[in-house]
Amino acid sequence: MRHMHDKDHGRPHRPDHAPGEGRGDHLHPKGARRGRGPFDYGALRLFILALIADEPRHGYELMRIIEERTQGRYIPSPGVIYPTLAWLDDMGFVTTETEAGRKSHRITPEGMAFLAANRDRVDALLSRDWSSIEEDADPVRAGMQAVKSALVSALRHGDADAGARAEIAAILNTAAQAIRARAGTKED
Repeated sequence: MRHMHDKDHGRPHRPDHAPGEGRGDHLHPKGARRGRGPFDYGALRLFILALIADEPRHGYELMRIIEERTQGRYIPSPGVIYPTLAWLDDMGFVTTETEAGRKSHRITPEGMAFLAANRDRVDALLSRDWSSIEEDADPVRAGMQAVKSALVSALRHGDADAGARAEIAAILNTAAQAIRARAGTKED
């Protein structure tokens, strides 16, 4: 059997199992694993693949659905979603098509077999009670998550015109300056 290497850890894994399996797929004691939200990347890959199995989806749609499904407790960034979609495509679990200038991802027979081989994990992910996961008690991290959520909503689908984008950029720059002033640091 061919083994692939996990880019993040250099550890081999079998393509018929989700990366990360057996390496801490549990939640962090406070509810979210550091740096990855309530998913490890192997579980997130399965969750995304299961959502694509329902119907073809694009990246921002997946971000919105994951935010809704996790009751706002986790909003994956484009820097998490798009590499995950690329991995699923590279593994042959999804195909990627461009429709109206937007990439849409459709599950393949190999992807369906991968979900079937991991059915217990997929079912657990899809039926998880997200309300039992504590929100981040750190007010700075909670504030960062709130800003991220607001940005995803405001910029979804590129609907914000140039004026709105300029206003959003000004708000973010003002906040950055205020944070630097509070922390006593200089602008990079």
